[in-house]
Amino acid sequence: MQLERPTLLDVWPGQIKDFGRTLLEAVAALEDADVSYLLIGGLASSVLGRPRSTEDVDLLVKPEQADRALEALAKAGFETERTNPDWIYKARRDEIDFDVIFWLKGGITLDDEMVARAVTTELDGQAVRLMSPEDLVVVKAVVHDEQSPRHWHDALGILAASRLDWDYLAERSRHGARRVLGLLVYAQADDLVVPDHAIRSLYRAIYDQ
Repeated sequence: MQLERPTLLDVWPGQIKDFGRTLLEAVAALEDADVSYLLIGGLASSVLGRPRSTEDVDLLVKPEQADRALEALAKAGFETERTNPDWIYKARRDEIDFDVIFWLKGGITLDDEMVARAVTTELDGQAVRLMSPEDLVVVKAVVHDEQSPRHWHDALGILAASRLDWDYLAERSRHGARRVLGLLVYAQADDLVVPDHAIRSLYRAIYDQ
């Protein structure tokens, strides 16, 4: 059963009054520059799974479009920096920090299939694109470590709250099949609805070689 999703304004700290306007202006800047993007991180996890606190906005863009994305945000009045040319840039405006990410652990980068599978949420009547729940589960399983347990809990929240395309999730798990398999087995043991065929599919992909 698909649960009713919270909105972005529901999950963002209320004391930052200009959040909606600033996010929409960042998104508009990227779209005007023909930059593909997906909202990931705590905000996307809170909309697709369980709400939790977050202090910034994470945007995933294609590696070849990262410089263009940062230039577009600078032109829109954001303070910007090329923080680490291997994976992340930063932007800031109205006391809101934006992470412009173009590489994730496991070699995950934004591709056309991710963009095609994006889901949308509305903010003041405008559409904002989120990473699909399947792709976000994979990302969270892959980037999880002892210092960032929130990623594991985010993934479990998404599994609990979203109706998933299990075949697509298994396909995308090529980035970290063992990690995703471990997550799904744990989730099923915790009484979340994870079908046996999804677990068998990943198990065979890893071990039946």
